[in-house]
Amino acid sequence: MSSSDEYRESGDHSPEESIISTVDNNKHDSAICTGNNSSSSSSEIKSRAVVKYCAAPPPSTYALLQEKTDLKLPPANWLRENPQLGTAGTTVLGSSGKAKLFSSFGMAYDFIDCIGDDVDVVSDSENIKKLLKIPYSKSHVSMAVHRVGRTLLLDELDIQELFMRSSQTGDWTWLKDFYQRLMDQKWQRKKKSKEHWYQKAILSKFLYYSINGDGAAEPVADNLNDDEECGAREFGSSWPTAFTGSDAEETAACKQEHVPMDSKFALGQVTSAAAAQDQNLPALFNEGENSQGLRNDFVRNIMWTFEDIHMLVGSNMPIFGGGRYPAVSLKLRDNNKPINILTGIDYWLDNLMCNVPELVMCFHVNGIVQKYEMIKTEDIPHLEDSTFSTRVVKDIAQNILSFLKSNCTKEGHTYWLFKASGSDIVKLYDLTTLCEEAEEEKSHNPFTLPVAVLLYKVACNLMLNARENRKHYGTIRTLLLNCVKLLDQDRHPQIIASAHYMLSELFQLDEPQEEDEDGGESFRACGSEDSYSNDDREEDDEDLGDDSDDSSEERNSPAQADSKAVAVIRSVGELSVPEKYKSTQLIRPGCTFPISHDKEERCRHVLNYVLKGLKAVDSSIKTESDLPAVDPNTPIPLKYEDGNAARSRSVEKGISPLLERVAPSLAEQKLPTRSGMIPGLWQHQMKLQLFLKASKAYYVLSDAATNLLKYGRALRYIKLALQSYDAYCSIGGALHPQVLLFHSHCLSLCGDIQLMLAQNSNNRAAYQEEYSYQTKEDQEILHSLNRESSCQAFNMASDLATDPEYQLFVSGKCYEAAYELLLSHALKEEAQEQLAQVLKRLGNIRNEMGVYYMNQAAALQSEQVKTSVSAAEQELWKKSFAFFEKGMEDFEAIGDSTNKALLLCNTGKLMRICAQAHSGISTDDSRGEFSPEEALYYHKAIDYYLRAMRSLSCRQNHEPVWDSVNWELSTTYFTLATLLQDYAPLSRRAPEQIEGEVTEAMMKSLKYCDLHTESARQPLYQYRAATIHHRLASMYHSCFRNQVGDERLRKHHRSLAELHYSKAVNLFLSLKDAPCELLRALLERVAFAEFTMAALNSSAAKQKSLNTALEIMVETRCAFQIIHKELLEEQTEASNTALPGCSGDGLNIQEVAKLSALFESRFSDLLLQLIKCMTKTKRKPSKKDEELLQSYKNVYSKLLRCDKNTPLLDRVGLYAELLQQLTPNADDADMLS
Repeated sequence: MSSSDEYRESGDHSPEESIISTVDNNKHDSAICTGNNSSSSSSEIKSRAVVKYCAAPPPSTYALLQEKTDLKLPPANWLRENPQLGTAGTTVLGSSGKAKLFSSFGMAYDFIDCIGDDVDVVSDSENIKKLLKIPYSKSHVSMAVHRVGRTLLLDELDIQELFMRSSQTGDWTWLKDFYQRLMDQKWQRKKKSKEHWYQKAILSKFLYYSINGDGAAEPVADNLNDDEECGAREFGSSWPTAFTGSDAEETAACKQEHVPMDSKFALGQVTSAAAAQDQNLPALFNEGENSQGLRNDFVRNIMWTFEDIHMLVGSNMPIFGGGRYPAVSLKLRDNNKPINILTGIDYWLDNLMCNVPELVMCFHVNGIVQKYEMIKTEDIPHLEDSTFSTRVVKDIAQNILSFLKSNCTKEGHTYWLFKASGSDIVKLYDLTTLCEEAEEEKSHNPFTLPVAVLLYKVACNLMLNARENRKHYGTIRTLLLNCVKLLDQDRHPQIIASAHYMLSELFQLDEPQEEDEDGGESFRACGSEDSYSNDDREEDDEDLGDDSDDSSEERNSPAQADSKAVAVIRSVGELSVPEKYKSTQLIRPGCTFPISHDKEERCRHVLNYVLKGLKAVDSSIKTESDLPAVDPNTPIPLKYEDGNAARSRSVEKGISPLLERVAPSLAEQKLPTRSGMIPGLWQHQMKLQLFLKASKAYYVLSDAATNLLKYGRALRYIKLALQSYDAYCSIGGALHPQVLLFHSHCLSLCGDIQLMLAQNSNNRAAYQEEYSYQTKEDQEILHSLNRESSCQAFNMASDLATDPEYQLFVSGKCYEAAYELLLSHALKEEAQEQLAQVLKRLGNIRNEMGVYYMNQAAALQSEQVKTSVSAAEQELWKKSFAFFEKGMEDFEAIGDSTNKALLLCNTGKLMRICAQAHSGISTDDSRGEFSPEEALYYHKAIDYYLRAMRSLSCRQNHEPVWDSVNWELSTTYFTLATLLQDYAPLSRRAPEQIEGEVTEAMMKSLKYCDLHTESARQPLYQYRAATIHHRLASMYHSCFRNQVGDERLRKHHRSLAELHYSKAVNLFLSLKDAPCELLRALLERVAFAEFTMAALNSSAAKQKSLNTALEIMVETRCAFQIIHKELLEEQTEASNTALPGCSGDGLNIQEVAKLSALFESRFSDLLLQLIKCMTKTKRKPSKKDEELLQSYKNVYSKLLRCDKNTPLLDRVGLYAELLQQLTPNADDADMLS
C-alpha cells in the first residue's frame, strides 16, 4: 500500500464530520507502512503502522515561511482550534504537551478488542520515546504500569504534580513519604525555566504559521507576548491537562460507535456519563474523573508494530503535505544548537509511529526563520552529531518490554517504573502493595477505578465470543475476579453485580462440561488468579547476575538497597545488550478455568456468584426508611380463601398462578417493587438476570439429584428453582418465550419428582431428611428472593407430602400447567418437541393415577367379601377408567401407539377386576354360577386387549409390550373359559351352548399361546396349552360319558377327547416340572380307556383295550420318577421346614398322596382284570404271553404286599420301579437319567 493511502479524503465535511476520520481495523482498510530504509543498519528494522483512528482531516501542504519571518510574533490564527493541528494547536505546549494520567485507558476503552491478547503496549507516543531514550538520557522517568493479559498500559506519573494534589487532598501522603525516603531528600517542586516556555511558544506559533489558508501567516501586535507567557505559565501549572471543547466530546462519542458492548451484562458502556444516562445507568465517573484523561483525546491512534512488539500508540504530532511525499512532519530547530542523539531518536520514532516518510526541518536564530531542510526518515539515524544505531533502539525496546512483562505480574496492580534524574538505576515498585501496607482505602488510589473498569470491559469483550472459544473462560474469570477485588461494593455495586453475573455465565449448565481442545484440565493446581509469574524468573536472575561484579558498588548504595522494589535494572547500559532481559511470554499460566464434570459443583459455583451479585444489588437499593410513605387513603386489597376448600382446588391455584403472564400484551411494571427497586434501572435488570440464573442452577441441581435417585434433595432444589422463578415474575413484566419454556421444564421436572416420590414411599424418612436440609448459601439466596416476593406461589407443587395419592395428583397438575404454558400463544410454534414430551408425561401420570385407583379397588375387594359391589369400589373404578381414557387421548395425540397399547392393556385389567367383583357368592360362601356381569366385563377386557393388539399392529414394533398384551389376552380367554366350565350357568343356558362357548374361549386362548418364540413366558404358555388340552379332553370325556342316543356325536366326542389327552400328555412331558398334572391327565386317560372297554363284549377286544390302558398307565413312570427325585432332594437338603402339605419347591404333597392312592387303586385293578382276561382265554398262550402274564402277576403281588403306612417317598419309588418292569426295553427307558 502506498503511503498516500494513509490519510483518506472523506469529502466535504460538516463541522461534526470534519472532526473524525476513523479507520476500522476489522475492514482491513487501514494505512500500513513498512519503512523503506536505504541504509544497511536501518533496513534491518521492521516497522509497520496502522492508523486505527484519526481526528484530523487529510494533511494539507504546509506553508513555506519566508526567510527572516519573525516567529516571536503570533500569527492571526494563533490558538484557534484547528483540526490540522489537533491538541497541539490549542495549547502552547505543542506536540510534547503534558501527558494525562489515564491516557492509555482512554485508548484501551476505545479499542477494547485489542486489549489482553493482541497488543503488548498501550501508551502515549511520548512515553514510548522516553522509554527508548533511557540509556541515552539523564532525565528522570516516572511511569505507571498496569497489566491486562499480555497488554501493558503505560502512563506518565508526574510525581511533582501528584504531590501538589496530595497537599490539597491528602490522598497520596503515603507515597510522598515513601518517595522522600527513596530519594533521601526533602521533596521540592522544580519549576520550568522561562527558556522552556519560550521554546514551546515559538513552536506553537511556527505551526500556526505553517498552516496554509486565509490569514494564516499574518503577524499581530507584539504586545500579545506578555499575555502569551502568562497564559503559558498558567496552563503549565495545571495538572492534569484540562479537556475542553465540544469537539472533544463529539470525538469521544463517535469513537464509542466502534466499541460494541453487549447490553446483556447490564453495565453497558461505562466510560461515558452521557452513555450511562442514555441507558438509565448511573455514571461511573464524575466530571472531575472524566477530566483526568479517561477520554481518548489523541489526534491519532496507531497500531505500531516495531519488530515483534505490537503497540497501540496515541499521537498528537501535526502532519502536513508537501515535499516529495504526501505526508511530512515539521520540526523547528535553533540553528545555533546542533541536533543531538536524543533529538534524532525523538524525530525518528515520531515519523516511524505516524508512518511519515520525510522530515522538514525549519532552522531559526532567535526566532527568525533562516532555512528549511528536508530529511528522509531512514536518514535520520545518520545525521551528523546525532548518529545512533537502530538495532540498539530495537534491543532497548525488547529488553524494556521483557523486563516489565516479567515483573508486572499481577493484574489490577499499579506498578511504578522510576528512574531518578542523573541516575543509571531503574526501579519497579508495586504501588498497590504499598498502598495496602499503608492501610489506606482503595479509593485513595486514583488508578483503582479505571483499572477495574478496563478489566471489566475486556472481560465483556471476550464474553461476546466466549461461546465459540472456551479457551477464554479462564482469562475472563481472572479479569472479573481481579476487577471485583479492586472495587468497593458500596461505591460500585453495578460493576460488581454485573461481574458476578458474568462469572456465573461462564459455567455451562445446559450441557456437560468438556475439556477444551487446547488442553483443559480439571481444577489444576494453579497460582494466584491475578498473577502472571513464570518459572523462568530464576533464569532471569542468573542472567542478571552475570554483571554482579561490575555493579557491586552501585548495588551497595542506599538507593539500590531499597527492599520495596519489585525489580531493578542496575544500569541503563544493560538495556542496550541484545536479549539481556528475557520473558517467557506465558499468557495467564496460572488462571486455567476450573473445569468440573460434576454438575452439582458447577451449579454451586454459579449460585455463589449469583449470591454475591444479589448482595451487591441489594446494597444499592434504598432502605425501607428511604422509601416513600404509604398513602393512607389508598385501601390495601386483601385476599380471602375458605380454609375448608377442596385440596385439589388449592393445588390448581398453587400450580399455575402465573400463566396469565404469558400474554405478550402485559403492561410493563412501573411501580416500585417490594424492596423499593424502581423498574427499568440497572438494579431491576440485574436482579431479573440473577433470579433467572439462580432458577436455572437450581433446576440443574434438581435434575442431577433426580438422576441419583435422591428425590428429597431433588424436590428441595426444584422448590428453590420455582421460588427464584416466582421472584423473577414478581419484578418482571411480560415473560420472554424462552423464560416460559424454561418454566415448563421446571414444572415438568417437579411433576417427575412428585411421581417418583409417590412410587418410592417406603423411603419417605430419608427423603424427608434430604428435603429439610438447606445450606447457608441457599438460605441467603432465599432471603434475597423474599425481598421481592413471598415466593409462595408454587408451594403446593413443591411441598413434600406424605400421601402418595396427593403426590400423584400434584404431579399431574404440574404436567397440566406445563402443557398449558406450551399451548400459549407465545410458545405455540417454538415448543413442539417439548409439547410432545409433556403430553407423554401427562399420559404416563394419568396411567399411574389409573393404576393407583385400580389397585385401591382390588385391595378393597380383597379385604371384604361381599355379595354385592360397594359404591366405594364403583367410584374407584370410575376414577381409574377416566384417567386411563385421558391417558390414551394424550398418547394418541402424539402418535405413541406403544404407550396407548399399555393403557388399553391396563384398562382391560380394570375390566377383569370389575368382573371379579361381580362374581356371584352365595350365602354359604360357595361360588355361584358364572354371572352375566362377569361375562360382560370379561368381554370388555377382551375388547380392550384386542384394541391394544391393533394399536401395536405387529410384534416387531415393540416386542415386550406385544408379548405382555398377548399374554393378558390369552389369560382372559382362559379365565373366561375356565369360569364357564367350572361354574356353568346351567340355570340360564343349555349345556350344549355352554360347551360351545367354553370350546371357543379355550381355542382362542390356545391361539394366543406363543409356544414357538423363546422367551421367559414360553414355559407358562406350554403349561397353559397343556392345561387347555387337558380341560378340553376332560370336557369331551364327560360329554362322551353322558351322551346317550346320538352315536355319531359320541364318536366325535371320543376322538376329540383322545386328541386333547394326547396333546396334553405330550406338553406336560415336555415341561418336566408338572408331574402332578401329567399324572392326573394320564389317570383320566386310563379311565377314559376303561370306560370305552365297558361297552365291548368280545374278550379279545377287552384284552386289547386293557393292554392299551396298561400302556397309558406305564407312561406314568415318568411322572413318578420326577416326583421321587423332587422328594429325595427335599429330604436331603433339609434346610427349611416346609409348610404343612407343601414342599419348599411348591410340590403339593397332599395332591401327590391323593394321586398316588388313586394310581395304586387303578393300577392294581387294571392288572387284576388283565390277569383274569389272559387266564380265561381259550387259545393256547404263547411263550411271550406267558412271560407277560408272569410279569403282571409279580407286579400285582408286590402292589398287594405294599404297606399302606409306607412313607410316600418309598411308595413313589416302588411305583416307578414296578412301572419300569412293565416298560418295554426297560434298560433304556429311564427318561430322567
